[in-house]
Amino acid sequence: MARQARRDASTPSPTAAESRDGDPGEIATLAEIRRLAAGCQRCDLYKHATQVVTGEGSDHARLVLVGEQPGDQEDRQGRPFVGPAGRLLDQCLQEAELDRDECYVTNAVKHFKFERRGKRRIHERPNAGEVQACKWWLDRELKILKPRLAVALGATAVRALLGRAVGVMKQRGQILPGLDGLQVLVTVHPSYLLRIPDSDAAERARAAFIEDLRKIHTVLGK
Repeated sequence: MARQARRDASTPSPTAAESRDGDPGEIATLAEIRRLAAGCQRCDLYKHATQVVTGEGSDHARLVLVGEQPGDQEDRQGRPFVGPAGRLLDQCLQEAELDRDECYVTNAVKHFKFERRGKRRIHERPNAGEVQACKWWLDRELKILKPRLAVALGATAVRALLGRAVGVMKQRGQILPGLDGLQVLVTVHPSYLLRIPDSDAAERARAAFIEDLRKIHTVLGK
């Protein structure tokens, strides 16, 4: 009995979708994901985040961009990639001749994980359990969209899409086989570019990121 209680306590609380008909795969639309995810309690991150931040973009996207988690601005606005990293991503997509409006942009983890330092909220990397708990939602986004290619922006997204850890700097620009046959382009997260202190090094890293994004055309064409 005690073992059962411990097991129950460690099991993520089911959402309505998970309970319905006993089949967790019966979500048919992205709108339904957004509605159901608003009440997600699959891990403890919901307790401190302002709101859940699900994906955004074309319902018919052939390309999905996956980041790590929402940042401070994303958490406040309820939209993915609207902060400094998102603005840089938009610029780099444009330079790589890609249209964000034709993509679907999401994160491996849907709640903002942070540490408070005074009035600031400082990003903390999600742990493996949090990534795994939230993968339930990412899997359903991908199941509905059936994209031809996913771009893994950083190590957390790589693990979520490939099911294993991969050295991002060693594999960046490569297209690797992901889970369920999905092709995955590995690259850095745009926030990495913002953290480079040397302006020349930052410009070189930005150019390399754009070249990584151009590889998308080898799969999707122009």
